[in-house]
Amino acid sequence: MARWKICIVGAGKIGQMIAALLKTSVHYDVRVIDRDANGLAQIETTGVEVKQIDVEDARALTEAFGGCDAVISAAPFFLTPAIATAAKAAGAHYFDLTEDVAATDAVRALARDAETAFMPQCGLAPGFVGIAGADLADQFDELDTLSLRVGALPLYPTNALKYNLTWSTDGLINEYLNPCDALIDGRPVKVAPLEDLEIISHDGVDYECFNTSGGLGTLSESLSGKARRVSYRTIRYPGHRDIIKLLLDDLGLARRRDLLKEVFETALPRTKQDVVLVFCTATGMKNGVFTERSYVNKSTARQIAGKTWSAIQVTTAAGVTAVVDLMRQGKLPAKGFIGQEQVQLDDFLATEFGALYGAGAVTPLDRAA
Repeated sequence: MARWKICIVGAGKIGQMIAALLKTSVHYDVRVIDRDANGLAQIETTGVEVKQIDVEDARALTEAFGGCDAVISAAPFFLTPAIATAAKAAGAHYFDLTEDVAATDAVRALARDAETAFMPQCGLAPGFVGIAGADLADQFDELDTLSLRVGALPLYPTNALKYNLTWSTDGLINEYLNPCDALIDGRPVKVAPLEDLEIISHDGVDYECFNTSGGLGTLSESLSGKARRVSYRTIRYPGHRDIIKLLLDDLGLARRRDLLKEVFETALPRTKQDVVLVFCTATGMKNGVFTERSYVNKSTARQIAGKTWSAIQVTTAAGVTAVVDLMRQGKLPAKGFIGQEQVQLDDFLATEFGALYGAGAVTPLDRAA
């Protein structure tokens, strides 16, 4: 099978991780583009081809995608429509990591008459959690509830928020402020962010969970009328939600996203000593018995290609590179819009990149019981 050429847009922390993973494989040639020379310089030292261009220049973007089998966007969500449009013009398959609903809708519109595949929301959440959730749902004769819970957390919390920055600040703010998708009584609805607070426990540690935007992906559509309740909530250490509500509501920072971003990036240190927890639970009828099943995955930072990468970098990059690999193998539709629930979990975990999630599995894949 011929090697694929991949163009990654974005030389930030996730873009660097994606490039590093693909570089370890014999199946890919990699090019990274960005306007930021500093980020590109870090990648260039690894032997990956880099090109500095203005990502908002449509012609330059399309030319940069020329000859590529696939484009992976690791750029900010507001650049998604422009990047996806250029990928379509260049005849390349398109993948991204966005959690932004409007950006996903723009990609879906581009996919309607496309001759290549368009697959947004391919990271951790949305992304892997949707694949795991769909697999869990398929294990029931009749699904009642599906609860998806995901958190990227510091291993050693030290501040009142019990939180460190581990990924995009813009994406984090989006999650805390935008309406959230859910299924209630079998119908797709929008629910308020930061609400529906609950407590879960794992390995003797208590966590809180609350609504955040974007993590459910397209599951609310595909399970509409097939389940009574489906929800996505973010995992944090207890007390985090109340402080965020104070900042957003009482201090009015919900109306000052620019100031909120500055506060977060000034006051919250970044860390590579993190943990990513995926906690999915479903209930329903199985062989005539009302049954509950869970899937839990816990990942920490690790060494890859001689460098330490954070858990959020590894899980996000593994999410998108695994589905790209499935496309290369011909295991996904070759054109049109693709949702995460169209990916088989076993196929995902069997790829060289999905195996990184397999290493973090806490519960075995037991579908026979």
